[in-house]
Amino acid sequence: MAQPRRQSGIVSLLTREDAYVSGPQVLSELRRVIASGAVPPGSPIPLDDVAAFFGVSLIPVREALKTLLGEGLLEHQPRLGYTVTALSQAELDELYVVRGALEAAALEAAVRQSGPVDHERASQIHEALDRAVAADDAAGFQRASREFHEALLAPCRMPRLLHMLDIAWNLTEPVQTMMRTTEQDRAGMREDHQRMLDAFVARDAEGLKAAAHEHHDRLTACIARIGD
Repeated sequence: MAQPRRQSGIVSLLTREDAYVSGPQVLSELRRVIASGAVPPGSPIPLDDVAAFFGVSLIPVREALKTLLGEGLLEHQPRLGYTVTALSQAELDELYVVRGALEAAALEAAVRQSGPVDHERASQIHEALDRAVAADDAAGFQRASREFHEALLAPCRMPRLLHMLDIAWNLTEPVQTMMRTTEQDRAGMREDHQRMLDAFVARDAEGLKAAAHEHHDRLTACIARIGD
């Protein structure tokens, strides 16, 4: 059973399944919480508290933080320590350009190699998107949107590209874009996702490319408006 959440800040959001925790588990859990958007940008990472929560020494915590620093999820300043990265609007805009380019490359391969199992998985996640829009559930839409994109990308069989895309996506997640869009914005994105799903199931590479491009344009327009 997961250990109860406790303390404040990032430590209150961590979970621990096992009595013994390894270094990779510390890294994975810290990455999960930071990428969830539940920790505001600029929040400090208390090394001692994190180590105490996991029941480990400071060494695996420091190694995990160095990895997250390399991925861009954390910043480090002398005497201030590690904090969750706070992106400028220009940096956020750049990351969405990177995401769009990487996703376009992966989708082109994925649609041609997808099969019935992939189509069914994407369809099921799209139903979750529908429910989130109907319930005006921005948080649910945020989660399901990423899962939907990941379902479309999975068949590409390009693990290095997907890894780079995952890092870029994790960097933008703390901003919680969907939480800051309007109900109308989310309804429009849901329609984009429907066109993407239809093309994906039909294995229509050109149709998927066009639908994904329109979706990316809508998303970047929302980002620009949020930054105004």
